[in-house]
Amino acid sequence: MSEPQATVLIGEREIASRVREVGAALSRELEQEREAMGLPESDRVQLILVMTGALVFAADLIRAMPVRMEIRPVTFSSYPGTATSSQGLDVIQDVPGDLGGRRVVIVDDILDSGRTLAEIRRRVAKQNPASVRVCVLLRKTKDRDDPVEADLACFDIPDAFVIGCGLDYDGLYRNLPDVRELAESEWKKA
Repeated sequence: MSEPQATVLIGEREIASRVREVGAALSRELEQEREAMGLPESDRVQLILVMTGALVFAADLIRAMPVRMEIRPVTFSSYPGTATSSQGLDVIQDVPGDLGGRRVVIVDDILDSGRTLAEIRRRVAKQNPASVRVCVLLRKTKDRDDPVEADLACFDIPDAFVIGCGLDYDGLYRNLPDVRELAESEWKKA
């Protein structure tokens, strides 16, 4: 695979350091919540991973979280093929149906338009979980189509089309170790 024309926005080391910080902060928050709710140490947090983009971020995040957890993937698609903006939501694998009374953390790669995370959060909330949090690697600083916010975000970025660290363009570049802004000439030629 040839290197794309892209500018590095966030380097690999900075990402690794920040993900460890966020994982530690989230773990402390979840432990304090568990104690405040009087839940046993055996209680498990339900991590809902939004596939496929969250895969790389989630792998690093969960290694930084010394809490008991279950990992539950969901698959929602909103950027098919070479799309660079949301094309609507296609549900491929829905949220689990057993989240009532559970503590849930939704993990995604990026908060962009807000449509995907808002819909997943609505589906989780319908089950009356004990708590719901959203944790993302990247949060775009822009107005959203759907008013959802991330409780934890590793980085705020401008409204740019980004790749790497799990984010793709037409299925490519998820394996780049850093976050890069893809040059407009790369995605306009498709």
